[in-house]
Formats: sequence, C-alpha cells, structure tokens
Amino acid sequence: MASVKKYSKETAVGVFVFVGLLCIAYMSVKLGNVKLFSDEYYNVGAVFTKITGLKVNAPVSMYGVEVGFVEKIELDLEGKETNGVPVAVVTMAVKRDYQLDDEAVASIKTSGLIGDKFVDIALGLGMETLQDGDVIYDTNPAIDLEDLISKFAMSDGETN
Repeated sequence: MASVKKYSKETAVGVFVFVGLLCIAYMSVKLGNVKLFSDEYYNVGAVFTKITGLKVNAPVSMYGVEVGFVEKIELDLEGKETNGVPVAVVTMAVKRDYQLDDEAVASIKTSGLIGDKFVDIALGLGMETLQDGDVIYDTNPAIDLEDLISKFAMSDGETN
C-alpha cells in the first residue's frame, strides 16, 4: 500500500514539472519572437549609414503600428549592396498582412527622449510591392543624441 502512495506523489511531481517546462517553452517562443514553422513573416532588408543603438528584436512599425521586428544586423564593409560604400544592413521580419511598396522609406527613430530605438517605415507611392529578400535603399539613419549635444556645447561659446 505504501508503494502506491509513493508512485502517486512522484507522478504528481513529474506532471507538475512537465507542465512547468511546457509553460516556460511556450513563453520563450511567444516573448522571444521566435518563428517556429511559421510563414507569418517575410524578410526585408534596409541599408543604413548609421544605426547607433538599434538592436536585434527591436520593433518595426508603420504609422505607429508594430508590423514586425529586427531579425538581424550585419555590417557590409565591402559595400556589396551600395556599390562600394560601407553600410549596415538591417534585416527585418515583417508580417505578411502588411505589404511594403518599392518606394518605402525606413528610418531609425527613438521612442521618447532617451528610449529604445526602432525602425519606422513610411510607405511611398511605389507601384510594386517588396517581396521576401528585397532591400529598402531609401533610409534615414539614427540621430545620435550625444553628437547633437556635443555640437551644441561646442557652438555655445562661438559668436559671429
């Protein structure tokens, strides 16, 4: 009789641990923007001259609505994308519900005064939609707050 109770306690603990691991796995996938066996997103690249503060998994928005996230950031020192000019290439995963045109403009913005960086996409008047793997060349780089402050501080004492 004692062994039956022992098995039931061990089984209950095992089930509890298993359910806990399933919950952790589910939350990791949902919160980590992991695309497992999903065709919900397509990839679009954007070339920037400066991406100060932008990180992987940063939001991608259009008209203030989140439409995707930054999937990868690479440095193109040879300038394969821009005929020899070194750039940073940002690969974005955009939800298939949102189609971007070939004249879209990607900008790196800051949420708030000193908040996190994100990519903001403004649609153009292009006739063709971007496909998986296409690149946005019309971009606005990140504004570096430290550079602005240092320029302002240096010019403060100068008079003309």
